[in-house]
Amino acid sequence: MDIKSITDVWDRVIGTQPDPPVWLVALTGVVALAAVAPHNVWHITRNAVTIAHEGGHGLVALLMGRRLEGIRLHSDTSGLTVSRGKPHGLGMVLTAAAGYTAPSLLGLGGAWLLAAGHITALLWGAVALLAAMLLMIRNAYGVLTVVLAGGAFFLVSWLTGARTQAAFGYLAVWFLLLGGVRPVFELQGKRRRGGAPDSDADQLARLTAVPAGMWLVLFYAVALCSLIGGGRWLLGV
Repeated sequence: MDIKSITDVWDRVIGTQPDPPVWLVALTGVVALAAVAPHNVWHITRNAVTIAHEGGHGLVALLMGRRLEGIRLHSDTSGLTVSRGKPHGLGMVLTAAAGYTAPSLLGLGGAWLLAAGHITALLWGAVALLAAMLLMIRNAYGVLTVVLAGGAFFLVSWLTGARTQAAFGYLAVWFLLLGGVRPVFELQGKRRRGGAPDSDADQLARLTAVPAGMWLVLFYAVALCSLIGGGRWLLGV
């Protein structure tokens, strides 16, 4: 690839693209909802939310100066992120709190990029984040899911036209915003039935002496506020 080609690619990434029609934005939202609401579909698509969840743990662990040992993603849509460092303190608290908030906050950031017309930047940013996460994956299923996700973003950004890129980008962001809400409801249900004793909320309760229920309230607040704010950005209202 020559200098001119590299410059053209860079201009595409940092430049802006025209806003898609409102009907396309609304349609991608409906499709995203259909990927989140039905249980049999959610059992498959939840893998994407798990990638964001565990990626959130990993990213914040690194930002807090912890040593990231590795990330595992499992076929039952669960995951595990292991980091080393002080077993208490602000860094550990923020690392534990990052999982359930990451999908919604990523969706909110994506909605801001799309509202500003940076569709290609969103797609390439996703590729970069997934490539960085791939370096820390420690099991075969995790490698497969991250490679498939990153490959999808790359192929759409490289091979398709503006309309298809816009549809894919809006669909991905709607999915993160909507998909960030359901796991919090699922966690609440598990805890009500006496399950998930080592959930993020329970770990945070042990770290801070703040009841797990209050951490659930925080997770709900982040997810719902991100959905409302991000949805307004996407719809331009």
